[in-house]
Amino acid sequence: MLTRTPAGSLNDVSTPRHDWTRDEARAIYEQPFNDLLFRAHSVHRATFDPNRVQMSRLLSIKTGGCAEDCGYCSQSAHHNSGLKASKLMEVERVLAEARKAKAGGATRYCMGAAWREPKARDMEAVVAMVEGVKALGMETCMTLGMLSDGDVARLAHAGLDYYNHNIDTSERYYSEIITTRSFAERIDTLSRVREAGIKVCSGGIVGMGEEAIDRVDMLVTLANLDEHPESVPINMLIPIEGTPLAGVGKLDPLEFVRTIALARIMMPRSYVRLSAGRTEMSDEMQAMCFFAGANSIFVGETLLTADNPGEVKDAALFKRLGIQPEVCEAAANGEAASGDDHGHHHHGEAAANGCGCGTHARQS
Repeated sequence: MLTRTPAGSLNDVSTPRHDWTRDEARAIYEQPFNDLLFRAHSVHRATFDPNRVQMSRLLSIKTGGCAEDCGYCSQSAHHNSGLKASKLMEVERVLAEARKAKAGGATRYCMGAAWREPKARDMEAVVAMVEGVKALGMETCMTLGMLSDGDVARLAHAGLDYYNHNIDTSERYYSEIITTRSFAERIDTLSRVREAGIKVCSGGIVGMGEEAIDRVDMLVTLANLDEHPESVPINMLIPIEGTPLAGVGKLDPLEFVRTIALARIMMPRSYVRLSAGRTEMSDEMQAMCFFAGANSIFVGETLLTADNPGEVKDAALFKRLGIQPEVCEAAANGEAASGDDHGHHHHGEAAANGCGCGTHARQS
């Protein structure tokens, strides 16, 4: 028999809440593992098809040379990761890659630039990329750092579907990872994007040396926003040589699954993206994450600058699990420019770990 839990009954699991307390969330996170997974899967099944996963593709449209000092990111100019900075890609090259992604089954195209914030001279090309990808019938997502009111207005006018801006970790632990941009500035960017009518993609990175309570607090922050992010990328840190977090020990896989489960329970209608770090996850661990409520992945050989399982490996895993790619909502509703019927949702990490679209856009 299903009994009432501290956070409510399983009869109202699909109703979003925005009043989570740390103690309440922590109690859920620390439940016996089987109880936690049962609850998370029950929430997931009440809202989503448990055998459908949204497939997104992430492209780094401007790599390296970023002024931020995010400790996980190979693209930071502060770190000696050996990654060379590049200029913003040409629009037609980006659209050519988007066509390949669509042909490969991706329904959302996420574009990440290693910037603290975009410069005015770059916005014309960025807007053209959004318009071009939308014309292909795909959902669009960008992760460009902080945005001015003018930037947000231009992206909204271009029809951008999602903006990825991860909060990365808890407010308490944030300054241990990043010093060039405040936690409050990240929240402000999310508010600006939301007010413009653009959907929000925001999550974080786990395994950066944080404590379990930091993972809980990160999810409480996201779940208590006025509206839940439509997409929540959960990234597993990819330690990169030359970055401050290169020597961080691996997180217990079950702690990662617990994080996925808590995200699903607290944000029942959001897409939870299994983002960076899948190359280090066994098939069994990924299967457990899907059961716990993850229903979005990045496809392709790379995530910005990090390795990612290729399509062949993902297709084999999906076949073993009986999972099918999701059909794109925009296309299914006839909203996409081409009306194509393709599979749906968003981004993750950036630079390997970042982009929210994500996850990290720099782990996005």
